[in-house]
Amino acid sequence: MRNRIDAKFEELKNAGKKALITYIVAGDGGMELTEQAVLGMLENGADIVEIGVPFSDPIAEGEVIQEASLRALRDHHTTLQGVFGLVERLRQKTDSPLLLMLYANTIFRSGTDAFFAKCRTLGIDGVIVPDLPFEEHDEFRAAAEANGIYNISLVTPASHGRIAKIAAAAEGFLYCVSSVGVTGMRDKFTTDLDSFFHDVSAAAKVPYCVGFGIRDGEAAGKMAAYCDGVIVGSAVVNQVAVHGQDAVPHIEALCRDLRAGIDG
Repeated sequence: MRNRIDAKFEELKNAGKKALITYIVAGDGGMELTEQAVLGMLENGADIVEIGVPFSDPIAEGEVIQEASLRALRDHHTTLQGVFGLVERLRQKTDSPLLLMLYANTIFRSGTDAFFAKCRTLGIDGVIVPDLPFEEHDEFRAAAEANGIYNISLVTPASHGRIAKIAAAAEGFLYCVSSVGVTGMRDKFTTDLDSFFHDVSAAAKVPYCVGFGIRDGEAAGKMAAYCDGVIVGSAVVNQVAVHGQDAVPHIEALCRDLRAGIDG
């Protein structure tokens, strides 16, 4: 079966559109809220959704997502099995691409082969493992490829001489980190984006999308000019922090604003 990520980017390219990829922490506010939020995002402009598996020490994350992970673990006792159950329910309602963003230890504890086999069974299209360096992708490569799951690579402005190597080997799409540091909403970006994306575009064989720090439609539109899509996480997760059980309409409104910004 063809990976849904490839099909979605081809569909967007044919339509002359850029991708909107959104992220939410599973179990923050409860699994029912997460399920409603994922479906709401897909119905209001998101093309692909990353579902974050909460972790006790999310080293790539800023305060907003750290606190969301804590709430999901402490208040709702979220587990990987619970996230799998969420994906199973979502797959009854949507065929859009779904990814898991999680830390390597979660995969190791599950058993690498068993984890990726479960992903295939449930219809998960890719994983993002932010604490797995590119040079260590072989830890998961065989099991992921055997089950048709893309292991999404990340590249940062600090990657320097590694950018070409990472971009050339990427599958699904390349996750371009907009700035050095952790996730979080930013008022401005100090990265030389022209230089960064020049290096990325010269080597990338798959679509490349930018994330970290994008907070609204205006910022999304500016970033979309550089690449094939925009990734938004903290701004989505913050809606749960601010609005709690009433967050879904606010998340949907944010997605509409992001979509409008990207589409121009």
